[in-house]
Amino acid sequence: MPSHLSADHPAAQPPGRGSVDALITQTRRLKVDVDAVRRDAQGIDTGDPQGRWQRALCDLALHQLEDLDAHLAQLRDGPPPAPAAAHRESLLSRVGSAEWNLLADDAVWSEELYGILGRDPATPALTLDELPSLVLDEDRPKLTVMVTDCLVDARPIDGEFRVVRPDGGVRTVHMMGEPVLDADGATASMWAVLRDVSELRRSQSEVRETRDSLHRHRQSERRLAVELREAVLPPGRGAVRLPHRGTDTLDLAARHLPAATGSLIGGDWYDALELPDGQTLLSVGDLTGHGPAVTADTAMLLGALRGMGMAGAGPAQLMSWLNQLLDATVQPALAGALCCRYRPEPRTLTWAQAGHPAPLLFRDGTGRRLDTPDGVLLGATTGALYGQAETTLETGDLLLLHTTGLVPGDSTHRLLDLAPRFHEARTAQDCMRTVVEEFGETGREDDACVLVARVTR
Repeated sequence: MPSHLSADHPAAQPPGRGSVDALITQTRRLKVDVDAVRRDAQGIDTGDPQGRWQRALCDLALHQLEDLDAHLAQLRDGPPPAPAAAHRESLLSRVGSAEWNLLADDAVWSEELYGILGRDPATPALTLDELPSLVLDEDRPKLTVMVTDCLVDARPIDGEFRVVRPDGGVRTVHMMGEPVLDADGATASMWAVLRDVSELRRSQSEVRETRDSLHRHRQSERRLAVELREAVLPPGRGAVRLPHRGTDTLDLAARHLPAATGSLIGGDWYDALELPDGQTLLSVGDLTGHGPAVTADTAMLLGALRGMGMAGAGPAQLMSWLNQLLDATVQPALAGALCCRYRPEPRTLTWAQAGHPAPLLFRDGTGRRLDTPDGVLLGATTGALYGQAETTLETGDLLLLHTTGLVPGDSTHRLLDLAPRFHEARTAQDCMRTVVEEFGETGREDDACVLVARVTR
């Protein structure tokens, strides 16, 4: 396109044919890869917002790659010959050009531009004054501003407007243009390249709509998961009071720490249950996955844990039975879990774990991790055996149980470093506040649960 500085401005040299061929080859390889991804996405349930969004993105990417392929071919081969009428809607006809001569008050359009606008090439090209007659009423002011800025202030044109074809079809056209000045610096003509971007904009609109639908779907899933969690799990924060003995032997506090805002609810849980024989069952765990289905499975797992615990099963036996339960579910699932049974007399803690961080014991201003008995993730293998460990606690001891989302990786030392602060704390709830101050209440990558038990006598 000639520069607006002068009609005689020398044109830039075109790129070498070999470099354009290489770009075309890369583009076509990408088209093959994207098309393969699109075919895979077609098998996704049409009622799934995530699947619709993926397909829309693939369609949009293919539209853009097809346009790029055609434009590179035009760049390599030069202006194509006038196409037959049957091919005017092909990819190559999506880009046309025009020159409006202001001195002669006439216009010259390329064959492709006639095709884009749906006009007979035998008819005269419309002048700049006549061009708005093709444009939708609401887009005419936009076109007027673009043309005026170009002709009066020598600003390049770069904008879109919608045109109505003679058959009633509406097309979205992107126009880029520049004024051409004569030797006296007056505007002599205006060049423009016009591109039919209707399909591209349609694909982009579909992507936006499916993205918004997916966002609403995820928000709905999150609300459902939160409501289900609140209905079946203990309160998400504060002191935990056992229904009968209260805080007679253990001072308890627990907290659910959510992931970053907008993330789906995970399968983390904590629980404290007073047993008929006066013992207390403490547990934390994390079922893999996110969303309402995982929350429902977590409720099922926790219900089974409580029921079997009330029946007198020890921690190792509980892990074994829960493993069988997950192994028998229709949908495969994995869970890490930790279960402790505390006997106030003689203050013994028996516990077992399934692929889960060990309890942390804090005493007299120092902390340590309890020795871990054998145990694989629940649901990982049929007939898994689980070890069991036992330790004796003392009055004033603090036991901390947590899921993996609290300290991802090998960061347990950060919890152990809190021992002096725990020693100064008066209650389990004070210790919980210390944990939240250290690790933050929100913004983590995954949900986390923390349960603190302080031996009171």
